[in-house]
Amino acid sequence: MAIRIIRVGEDPVLRQKAKEVTKFTPAIAKLLNDMAETMRDADGVGLAGNQIGILKRLIVMDVGQGVIELVNPVILEKRGTQYGSEGCLSLPGLSGKVSRAEYVRIRAQDRHGESFELEGRELLARCIQHEIDHLDGILFTDYLQPHEIERAVAAEERS
Repeated sequence: MAIRIIRVGEDPVLRQKAKEVTKFTPAIAKLLNDMAETMRDADGVGLAGNQIGILKRLIVMDVGQGVIELVNPVILEKRGTQYGSEGCLSLPGLSGKVSRAEYVRIRAQDRHGESFELEGRELLARCIQHEIDHLDGILFTDYLQPHEIERAVAAEERS
């Protein structure tokens, strides 16, 4: 496994739409392993292919129940509303309160190409929506007005 470089800021790959995975090869399995290691190393809860410069519809997440891998995820159903703070490994130091569905049901494939459905509520639902947005070239800040984006203040600036 290897830790990949996370693309940040205005990197154009973050605004591109990822392509569907059609061949489930050992390279895809290795990529998912690398993504999980990269996410853990960066103390994240989710990572999409775009964020490491790979335009494939791949996501890894861990919101406390172990790593979940999603290949070619599609949202089938959304219900309810939750409003909460989000940050992003590709936008370090930025956060903001984003409205998302409280519940989602998705269809995805695993690393072998087997289809499955997954339901998520609260943080898992938020993470799923955030990461699928990445695959479509959307960042959480796109949902916010400029004055709604919070910027972390570096320790030296606070002194």
